[in-house]
Amino acid sequence: MYPTFSDFLKDLFGINIPLPIQMFGLFMGIAFIAAAYFWGLEFEAAAKKAKIKLIQPASENSSTKKLVDYFLNLSLWFVLAFKITYIVFHYSEFVASPPDVILSGKGNIIAGIIAIIAFVWYQNKNKNTTDEQSNKDQEIAPKAFVSNLTMVAAFTGILGAKLFHNLENLDEFAVDPIGALLSFSGLTWYGGLILATVSLYYYSRKYKVPFIMLMDTSVLPLLIGYALGRMGCQLSGDGDWGIVNLAPKPSMLSFIPDWMWAYQYPHNVINDGVPIPGCVGAHCMQLAQPVYPTPLYESLMSFAAFGFFWMIRKRVLIPGLLFAYYLIFNGAERFLIELIRVNTEYNIMGGITQAQIISTLLFITGIASSIYLLKKGNSNMPK
Repeated sequence: MYPTFSDFLKDLFGINIPLPIQMFGLFMGIAFIAAAYFWGLEFEAAAKKAKIKLIQPASENSSTKKLVDYFLNLSLWFVLAFKITYIVFHYSEFVASPPDVILSGKGNIIAGIIAIIAFVWYQNKNKNTTDEQSNKDQEIAPKAFVSNLTMVAAFTGILGAKLFHNLENLDEFAVDPIGALLSFSGLTWYGGLILATVSLYYYSRKYKVPFIMLMDTSVLPLLIGYALGRMGCQLSGDGDWGIVNLAPKPSMLSFIPDWMWAYQYPHNVINDGVPIPGCVGAHCMQLAQPVYPTPLYESLMSFAAFGFFWMIRKRVLIPGLLFAYYLIFNGAERFLIELIRVNTEYNIMGGITQAQIISTLLFITGIASSIYLLKKGNSNMPK
């Protein structure tokens, strides 16, 4: 396992470059970039076909909104300078634990003040140009619109993922509420999906974009983002693995490496398990017994589904049907993987996880929506 990108470079090339890049965080960033790229392609094509223009009215640039934006940007400049300057002069401390430095009150106040002065000077220098632009209706390019969508989805998605994770692990939350909310670990996919969907629905209404278009164009981004995110889970060993697997590898799977069947996650990022003999360092633990590498399975299934949906997306002409198919796949995949995955179970129906409840509802919704949309689509076809 590679808790950090530096561990990966050391193992692959034998060089030790201390970088403050966590492997899981790196793949999360790559996942958002890839999702934004494919979402931009799909949405741009759909908007062009539907002849949709995205307009931001000048009326939205009110004096109150301008003032809020001004102080938000001012705060951002201050925080970035405050933190980055401290990190530059305390690099080893930052590499050892990036979250502790980022979430602490440590920083360089002088750099922050200089950043405020620079921001105010820059704003005054460009005041006339900015005022002129803000007094006109502005057309937003589809890819720029998608970039905003991705930022909204990322923020609300992470917030929802943290919220649902803590609801699923109330005992851990009760011990350290602040730490549970601010930590970079502990994310529940469905929580992020639900809250991000709600926020995107509001955003689509604001710009008069058919929400069903957002749904269909989000299928490929969701699949590639999930595949890459799960790859980050696998490479870092973040605890999102399967149950103990002591069964011998079936002969029909003899062509795959043993670690794809059962794996002990050596050097996992959460330091779970037993000490690795002879290992010295920050991450020297491995699981006492091998488990199913479920993040790998989910990643491979999502990559395969991405390829499948890429091939059929232009053949599915009924609005909403592509997303309904995605719900069927997602619900079935997640329900099945939960059967061999470590997770918190609710004491109902003999034991069921939060993800199984949600995935079942999504699967049923996908089936029902598909039947409805296909019947509706067929009834509108000329006879």
